[in-house]
Amino acid sequence: MDSDRPATAEALMRSRFAAFRAGDADWLLASWHPSTRPGSLDLSDDPTWRGLQIVDTVGGGEFDEDGVVEFRASYTAGKRHGVLHERSRFVRDGGRWFYVDGDLIEE
Repeated sequence: MDSDRPATAEALMRSRFAAFRAGDADWLLASWHPSTRPGSLDLSDDPTWRGLQIVDTVGGGEFDEDGVVEFRASYTAGKRHGVLHERSRFVRDGGRWFYVDGDLIEE
């Protein structure tokens, strides 16, 4: 695995949050598994991402082939504040971790 690639599913989740925060669609697409990756991302209307809390992880370690990361990401959109709560699935493919998909959890 490349030394600049996240070594765990949680590390990839954290890097993806940072990419959403920075509006880095290229990294988000590169870190998305090809089987579920959209053709493009438009982040122009995204909210301002404020904070990330990792709630739980299952697998996703340096020697695992898959993993789950549950997180809560806080944001502001105009005068509205909110939290995105998701349980995300990750797989290791070709020695790299990829985001596959996730289930939203209603708060």
